[in-house]
Amino acid sequence: MFGNAPKPLWERWIAADEKNRIPLACRALLIQDSFPDGRSRNVLLEAGIGVFFDPKSRERFGVEEEAHVLLASLAAAGVDPEAIDVVVLSHLHFDHAGGLLTAFEAGTAPSLVFPNARYVVGEEAWTRAKHPHFRDKASFIPELPGLMEGSVGGVEVIAPGGVSATLGASYTFTISQGHTPGLLLTRVAVPGGSDRPATAITFLGDLVPGVPWVHLPITMGYDRFPELLIEEKQKLLDGVIEGDEWLFFTHDPRFAASRATRDEKGKYSAVAPVEVLEW
Repeated sequence: MFGNAPKPLWERWIAADEKNRIPLACRALLIQDSFPDGRSRNVLLEAGIGVFFDPKSRERFGVEEEAHVLLASLAAAGVDPEAIDVVVLSHLHFDHAGGLLTAFEAGTAPSLVFPNARYVVGEEAWTRAKHPHFRDKASFIPELPGLMEGSVGGVEVIAPGGVSATLGASYTFTISQGHTPGLLLTRVAVPGGSDRPATAITFLGDLVPGVPWVHLPITMGYDRFPELLIEEKQKLLDGVIEGDEWLFFTHDPRFAASRATRDEKGKYSAVAPVEVLEW
């Protein structure tokens, strides 16, 4: 998770267990849109890892939860799986898309837990999921693209530089190539209210998986082009800092979101991280 950074450095941020594993979240973001005509919509940015793994794989990756945490979290927010209208995926690696599937049951084929959703995914990420490279083939769930294509809502594929007809102008996208081809980073414009200014939140996926990775040199061993990723990260962080916007972290074990800053020496850092992000 920390690429070529030495262990004595990254252990300052996250301690490893006896198997050299570190705790990680697989966090999703629920957005509840309201429209002037009275309509509403539930949009989910990613779905986490879920519980689709067989017991052997669960043990290998250290997946601790036996129940589908995302579904429990949605239920606590009063949202049924059938009420999810759109799911946006940065890419289809299992720790970001596995939560789309029902829990593992021996002898039973998995199905989608959000039966009415339309799935939004970037063009290159979609192609990669259907035709993975040998290097990352094990990171994908072979049957998932077919299930998504056969769903009630189907799949909207976003071309580079494109917009989503499903989501509209409040959702814009940046394409990143450093981690995996066509990583789709979603920026959501958040309207202001009587007690808060308008802002925006960018779902960073694996470009910046958590607070430690805001520091530019820190990349992951999974990244295909670490130097390119650093350049992409710098450009995105500069925009977030200029607009005083929010970063959303999918893998940080503690913090869901933060703002960012850049000091006089050019070092980037997370500012005022929060464990819960709510509006």
